[in-house]
Amino acid sequence: MFLGKNPMTNLRPRRPRRGAALVEFAIVVPILFLFFFAAFEFCRAAMIRHTADNAVYEAARTGILPGATAEETESKALGILNSLGLTNVRVQVTPKKIKRDTREVTVRVEVPMEGNSFVPIKYVKGEIARELTMRREGMK
Repeated sequence: MFLGKNPMTNLRPRRPRRGAALVEFAIVVPILFLFFFAAFEFCRAAMIRHTADNAVYEAARTGILPGATAEETESKALGILNSLGLTNVRVQVTPKKIKRDTREVTVRVEVPMEGNSFVPIKYVKGEIARELTMRREGMK
């Protein structure tokens, strides 16, 4: 049994807070979406970077094999880059004509971020460029 003053009698009536949740929602949601789309864009850029790394590696491996051509090497890189649906990519194979006595094969891939992003807001600008040089097998 409670013998003191009733704490419920000292409470003031609550003021109506209608609309406060809506205002808080209107402030927080754009910031939340900004972070969501930024994270999505950075993940896409990382995925493009790793795919470009893989494309130059696999293409260079193709180019150093005996009997390989520059066209096969370029097509290997383009096939890997196309798996992400990337557009406007540039693949450069050096030398342009791989001969029997060619010592090294260099593959360079450039992927512009413009047009390869899912998000209309561009957090990552410029291009992702990767290059790899490999020695041909059996060459001294």
